[in-house]
Amino acid sequence: MKAVRILLALWIAAFALLTPAIAADGPDTSRQILVMLKMPPDHYRPGSAYSGSYGAASTQGARNRIAARIARRHGFTLVNNWPMPMLGIDCFVMSLPDGLAPEAAAEQISHDTDVAWSQPLQLYHAQASAPAGDPLLATQPAAAQWHLIGLHRVATGRGVSVAIIDSRVDTAHPDLGGQITLSQDFVGSHGKAAERHGTAVAGVIAAREGNGGIVGIAPRARLMALRACWQQSAEATICDTLSLAKALQFAIDHHARVINLSLSGPHDMLLGRLVDIGLSRGQKVVAAFDPATSDGGFPASQPGVIAVANTNSAGIPPRVFLAPGQDIPTTAPGGGWTLVNGTSYAAAHVSGLLALMNERQPAGANALVRARGGGLDACASLTAATHACSCDCADARRAAPDERR
Repeated sequence: MKAVRILLALWIAAFALLTPAIAADGPDTSRQILVMLKMPPDHYRPGSAYSGSYGAASTQGARNRIAARIARRHGFTLVNNWPMPMLGIDCFVMSLPDGLAPEAAAEQISHDTDVAWSQPLQLYHAQASAPAGDPLLATQPAAAQWHLIGLHRVATGRGVSVAIIDSRVDTAHPDLGGQITLSQDFVGSHGKAAERHGTAVAGVIAAREGNGGIVGIAPRARLMALRACWQQSAEATICDTLSLAKALQFAIDHHARVINLSLSGPHDMLLGRLVDIGLSRGQKVVAAFDPATSDGGFPASQPGVIAVANTNSAGIPPRVFLAPGQDIPTTAPGGGWTLVNGTSYAAAHVSGLLALMNERQPAGANALVRARGGGLDACASLTAATHACSCDCADARRAAPDERR
């Protein structure tokens, strides 16, 4: 296996030369806050599809005028807005003058009678570190640890919708062709090229089988590639509150069965409310646990969210599931492959497993089963969800569901 990994690393290095550079352009969001204006209840249409516009032009215009007056009154600059009908608010972005901290500005403007609440525009970071048939399958940790071929005899995630809220996915990659049902950009800046983190997460979840590359955990799942993050450098991928909120609202409205958030950051009221709505509708939300923080960071710390860390992590709370996240071969922009590390990719493994479980039991598929030692027992989880033998059924029968999420 060591020799195979050395050859893989050399082969991947050749593709790295073809990967395009990503420009880090766009506005400075560190001087911006979000201001939520209340919407009249009779304009809220629960369950309706949402495409970025809301209500009659006259009512939107009235809210715009209110927001402009608030901005002038406080000496701020109105940038743009994004209606969020499922929360009954219209979210406005305002830039601040020099010398005023975003936290102080949000507190100041929250006392305005027209404002539901205000908060800084916060940043979130992807949890990754630098790093015929399917020849790379043998190098995938899940092939041995999760008995991936055995899992695929039972389910492949056929037709299950998984939303990847991340950086831009390479939709033209040969291992991802036909796997992506839609691609939406909620960032609108920071370049147009495919980006590493989102492309890598997509490959772990749903890379095609039998076409010369890797195999995703759920190779027949259907992906929503929702760009809410951008690649700042070769190692750093970041997102902000508003871009994540837009993508979350879209994923919830479009009935994604699994929502993958391979990122972490500070707790956020707006994002927390959206996550709660998704959970209340039975959607599974999977997040990367940040071992550098005491609670794993948000959204992993949110009740009901499935928090995931690497199998080789130490000192992880019992509520967190462990999955492969070290030396993971996956898809890279430009049609190549790469090795990646981080809880981002552990979370992607669990999102793929949930897609397998949901294929056979779309109304349930809640039982994630822990193996002895704290790792995630993929075979027992799939067997419990589908009542069909996968991998070693004797082990699956001995295991009992540890948590239901």
